[in-house]
Amino acid sequence: MGVLSHQTLSSPAFKIAIIAIFTSLTTATTMMFSIYVPQTRGFFNIGESMVYTAALLFGPLVGSISGGVGSMLADLLLGFPYYAPATLLIKAVEGGVTGFLGLKTPKFQSSFNWKIFTFLTGLVVGITLAAIGALYYSGIVEFSIGIPPPSTPNIVFYVPPQFWYVIGALVVLLITLSGFKLEPELGWSVFTMLIGGATMVTGYYLYQRFVLYPLFGIEVLALAEIPVNIGQMLIGLVIALPVVRIVRRSFPQLKK
Repeated sequence: MGVLSHQTLSSPAFKIAIIAIFTSLTTATTMMFSIYVPQTRGFFNIGESMVYTAALLFGPLVGSISGGVGSMLADLLLGFPYYAPATLLIKAVEGGVTGFLGLKTPKFQSSFNWKIFTFLTGLVVGITLAAIGALYYSGIVEFSIGIPPPSTPNIVFYVPPQFWYVIGALVVLLITLSGFKLEPELGWSVFTMLIGGATMVTGYYLYQRFVLYPLFGIEVLALAEIPVNIGQMLIGLVIALPVVRIVRRSFPQLKK
């Protein structure tokens, strides 16, 4: 059984400890790494990866609480209090939906059907990531790392559109190979993160469109933010996939 028994995994003390750990990880990853593209005003962090990891490994309760609270704390600490209430709700829903769907793996008649499903989900992720990356995250890129984030970027460099085409192709290849050789059901994890991420993208659009300006007088081009948020979702997904697989291989008791 290893270090973690099923009794330990289901105990309230363990759940509280895991929630505390992933809340901290979500806050830290959201704050520590950020990338900004001045030309398109595209901005993303990798906090999404911890929301997905918590939800897929430990279910909707952990994903919801750690995702919502951890992301909200990052907004408050970064100086965006007007986003904090929405972030708490939006990221909680994102983590909850991802964790809930992660427990509902459907039954396919054969592993071949799963492999095709995994290939198709990988194709969607790879093509979308390549397109959004090339359009919104190419050009001069400002990379910042640190808590609190520095006032000026640590590194400024140029990212050609071709970089994202290669990344997109690699994502399709790796997800497909993993599905065919290692885990045919991998596509379901990808699908759950896509659905969870879609709730995040929709939630922020609605908040920016109907709340930020009417209540706070803050003008945001809500439609323009949609592809930026999709990019953040996909990057978080790509990071979370190998992390979840490595942890599950080390602790098979976590596999639902």
